[in-house]
Amino acid sequence: VHFARHSHAPNHTTMSSSLTSISNKSANVHLLQSFHRSHGNDISADNHSDLPTSEYALNGESLTPQVLYHLAHNSNIKVTIDPNCMERINNARKIVDHIVENTVIYGVNTGFGLFSHTNIETSKLEELQYNLIRSHATGVGSPIPLPISRILLILRINVLLRGNSGIRLEIIQSMVEALNKNCISLIPEKGSVGASGDLAPLSHLALGLLGEGKMWNPTEEEFQSAAYVLEKHGLQPIKLSAKEGLSLINGTQFICAYGIEALQRAKLLVKQADAIGALTLENLLGSRRAFDPRIHMARPHNGQQLVAWRLRNLLVDAESGETSEMNQSHNSCGRVQDSYTLRCMPQVHGVVNDTIKFVDGILSTEINSSTDNPMVFYDDELSEEENINSFYSRIVSGGNFHGEYPGKMMDYLAIAVHELANISERRTARLIDNTCNEGLPAFLVRQGGLNSGFMLVHCTAAALTSENKVLVHPASSDTLPTSANKEDHVSMSAYAARKALTVVENVEHVLACELMAACQALDLRRPLRTTPVLEEIYNTVREKVEPIVKDRYLAPDIEAIRDLIRDGAIWKIMKKHFSNLTQDHPVRVTDEH
Repeated sequence: VHFARHSHAPNHTTMSSSLTSISNKSANVHLLQSFHRSHGNDISADNHSDLPTSEYALNGESLTPQVLYHLAHNSNIKVTIDPNCMERINNARKIVDHIVENTVIYGVNTGFGLFSHTNIETSKLEELQYNLIRSHATGVGSPIPLPISRILLILRINVLLRGNSGIRLEIIQSMVEALNKNCISLIPEKGSVGASGDLAPLSHLALGLLGEGKMWNPTEEEFQSAAYVLEKHGLQPIKLSAKEGLSLINGTQFICAYGIEALQRAKLLVKQADAIGALTLENLLGSRRAFDPRIHMARPHNGQQLVAWRLRNLLVDAESGETSEMNQSHNSCGRVQDSYTLRCMPQVHGVVNDTIKFVDGILSTEINSSTDNPMVFYDDELSEEENINSFYSRIVSGGNFHGEYPGKMMDYLAIAVHELANISERRTARLIDNTCNEGLPAFLVRQGGLNSGFMLVHCTAAALTSENKVLVHPASSDTLPTSANKEDHVSMSAYAARKALTVVENVEHVLACELMAACQALDLRRPLRTTPVLEEIYNTVREKVEPIVKDRYLAPDIEAIRDLIRDGAIWKIMKKHFSNLTQDHPVRVTDEH
């Protein structure tokens, strides 16, 4: 639906002058300009030139979600330990060694959970560590995907490098060696309640490093006996000493591993959703009038303004500032405004952008935080002797293992990203419905009846969207006491993270269905053309998927387009387009269709 041209509307010169005047005077415009400078219109936020190509040094302090995801999906990049970490790791271990020889403190020479008041004699401390790992490796279900297992191992190494765990440096070095040879423990997907940390999955991670359970053999590309895999790749099983078993399994790294995978893929999704929505708008003969910057400056949410900016500039020729042939084909059509799924993309997509940014901030803190218990604090301003003599104040029990922070982030992320599917499915429904798709054939196919066209493509999008409506129920709103009520409030955040990734995967497919339908609609609108950037996106899709002339097997086509979305192919085109812009193209009177 479109804005009608009114006789009293200002001419283009007056309109441009008016917009210039507003730009010079409005504080909201300055806010928007500042926003774009700081965010680079989202172009510099994922600069691949900043990513490591051969080696990356972990230090426990500066790992980013983007780098972590990159390391996990590129096993050829070697991880090293920043030398600046080594002293604090060794100093913390000195505190633990002194405790072993002189006193009793929880987590060092006691039992765990309900058995925290049970003292363990020194001769049994090594056995205690192995018992802890073996007894806690109780996960069930399918193995988690290898890239997520790599994220998990990288995260555990990063946490231990902070020097608050009391683990020996040689254990961390052994973990790095296993990572760099891509020998990764088999970790079942289910079994963590997210407090005391991700005990079960992290125990499986440690179990493989001990030479027990199973590990991924990168040579034969299958899970095999961990002892065999370690031996075949010249690795030694780690040997545990006091506190080290607990140091390996106490923390939120399983939650964060799934969280980082979901977050990074969501970042790509939300950007590409704008271009997919823009292509649908063109095919439904929509207007860019609703993306007038003044509307969005009047409600200046960052994400909303950013999406409106993207849409305005996707729907014009970057060089001429002119709208497309498609847009100009329905000048003066006499209709008033578009449906919500087209008109309200900045408001709907916008809040997804803002939620993802919020989640990114929390997870960035979480992946560089000490999350085990008890924690060791060596004071660099004191001498070694002073630290040793004050050991009671150097090792402290707390609750940083509790997964509520990342768990809530995963529930927020799932709810937000799902909305991209909600609105995308409705746009796809409009594309295939000849009662509202502005003259396109029903189900986007000729000879309807003989051919079903996109009938079931839309059903797939609807099925996944409906599935998501169940999955976005917040797992972190639940709790069940465990460990004989010693752990009487848990986060249930491991499941929040797992299902958040499932939601993202479903949304990838839903957007693939829309993009596939939008490209088919564009074929049916020929010889009209859309904007150059949207034409380039169309051509990229057509390199993988041909137009539908008559019915054929469509599932592989959906998967092929989903792969383009997951790989960020659409965003790469958008980013190039936005990088070449010299100005924001305002909405003009000639856009009032």
